[in-house]
Amino acid sequence: MRGGRVQDGTGSAAVALRNATVAFKLAGGRVYTAVEQASLDVADGEFVAIVGPTGCGKSTLLNVAAGLLRPAVGEARIFGAPLPGLNADAGYLFQADALFPWKTAIDNVAIGLEIAGAPRADALSQAQGWLETVGLGAFAQRYPHMLSGGQRKRIGLAQVLIRDPKILLMDEPFGPLDAQTRQIMGNLLLELWSKHRKAVLFVTHDLEEAIALADRVVIMSAGPSSRIIGDWRVDLPRPRDIFEIRLTHEFHALHREIWTTLREQVMKAYGAVA
Repeated sequence: MRGGRVQDGTGSAAVALRNATVAFKLAGGRVYTAVEQASLDVADGEFVAIVGPTGCGKSTLLNVAAGLLRPAVGEARIFGAPLPGLNADAGYLFQADALFPWKTAIDNVAIGLEIAGAPRADALSQAQGWLETVGLGAFAQRYPHMLSGGQRKRIGLAQVLIRDPKILLMDEPFGPLDAQTRQIMGNLLLELWSKHRKAVLFVTHDLEEAIALADRVVIMSAGPSSRIIGDWRVDLPRPRDIFEIRLTHEFHALHREIWTTLREQVMKAYGAVA
């Protein structure tokens, strides 16, 4: 699928947004429409990245899928059922760390199971297993301030995955990291996704990151009243290495094609705030 066309939905999609319009009331009674008539499907096990200029409503769509925002018009459906409130099938990884500074790494990972009622011993055992999965088995007793940014992101990923969500919602999760650490985290994410095949909705400003990770790249227009204006399938072979795939001719050709659409929207957004 190429730019300007949005995937037709089916009731079996893990996430389905149907003509979703999100508006906010401002001071003086004015209304700001952030996103207008957005329709998007994420199939079970599919990795979809959303890219667009700053302020275009990428995170807004993610919050609709999480059940944190209710559209003024349209709806969100999860595995075919309307989403009435918080999305219990989803795990949400934010750009900012969501770790408790007074808890050790293992306690930060275990807390989700403990809140759900799991015995502490079982929660700690599973947390240790996830720490080992993300390469931090020896760091269980360290506090967040004792860890690097990349290590904290790995703990955050383990914190989300330990609850075994069917859907991963990721909002610029690697944004604060340096380029090398972002590549390492991207490869870790792809490795875990290949094993567990969650549906992933991944928001990023980085088009290269989106293409390297995703099955599809969705482009949003500049806001306000942002729309989905492009939907590209990424026909690059898997498994992928984040660094190696960026060196291929196919990657660069797809990047040029998508950037032709994205660049215009980035310039519109820049002109609106300049």
